[in-house]
Amino acid sequence: MDFLVLFLFYLALVLIGVVTICICSKTHYLRGLIRGGAQVISCIIPECLQRAIRKVLHYLFHTRNHTFIMLHLLLQGMVYAEYTWEVFGYCQELGFSLHYLVLPYLLLVINLVFFTLSCVSNPGTITKANAFSLLQVYEFDEVMFPKNMKCFTCHVRKPARSKHCRVCNRCVHRFDHHCVWVNNCIGAWNARYFLIYLLTLTASAATMAVVSTVFLVQLVVVSDLYLETYVDDLGHLQYLFLTLPRIVFMLGFVVMLSFLLGGYLCFTLYLAATNQTTNEWYRGDRAWCHHCPHVARPPSAEPQVYRNIHSHGLWSNLGEIFLPAAAHCAKKMN
Repeated sequence: MDFLVLFLFYLALVLIGVVTICICSKTHYLRGLIRGGAQVISCIIPECLQRAIRKVLHYLFHTRNHTFIMLHLLLQGMVYAEYTWEVFGYCQELGFSLHYLVLPYLLLVINLVFFTLSCVSNPGTITKANAFSLLQVYEFDEVMFPKNMKCFTCHVRKPARSKHCRVCNRCVHRFDHHCVWVNNCIGAWNARYFLIYLLTLTASAATMAVVSTVFLVQLVVVSDLYLETYVDDLGHLQYLFLTLPRIVFMLGFVVMLSFLLGGYLCFTLYLAATNQTTNEWYRGDRAWCHHCPHVARPPSAEPQVYRNIHSHGLWSNLGEIFLPAAAHCAKKMN
């Protein structure tokens, strides 16, 4: 049982760490911790190695590259290969319904389609040709998005809810975030593709987790395999079901992935339902917008209250994701 105890402890530690980072991401504690850790590491690691690490990190996270796309496809391929090799064949022998076994592959096909669309589609690039039409789409709140702001890189007036992406070097309409996994910005025109991609990715991981769990339960519990033991070459008593470590590790990985993706999916659905973007959620301080760097006001002025003026009800907000406003007319003007 030591193997399972350590594995479950590792899984719980990873989940607790992720939750802690998510909670602290909007506070100064995490930034101070990272800054302090960087100072300690800088005293240990040689300067030449620090420069090399900075170059690698800059390449990975601050330039457009296909590294994370290849990593995504590699991990997805490895998980599906393991599922096919270790679980699919055994489940067929145990009489599992073929519909349940094939469901992850169906979700994979849909996922790859929308993954590709998220990668290659235009997120809503603002140009001089379409800037005027996009200025009419959203109302300026004069707090987070004041009027008459100009992007000095693109030399265009910035429509409300837009942002200049430093990685892609372009202004994006209804900018949400830059996703390294699809090597593209997520904006007004591809948010629907990204949402379906995330939904199918979460569903495929959860489906494989359920099928693998049912398989192990039927194989181990029903057959009483968990009670069987054997003596290994070193004379130690081991449980027989631990001779399937690859399936157990794959199950642990897809369970952890399901929780992480599920949490992020819930967060994305919350933003879609309330008509917010990740950029707006992060910049808004939930009540006050006195942190906004673009808002000019006298030092003695009271901080302005930030309100989400773009939410018009659940169905209207979701419709804005799947039928983005002014998308077609703006594309025609390009």
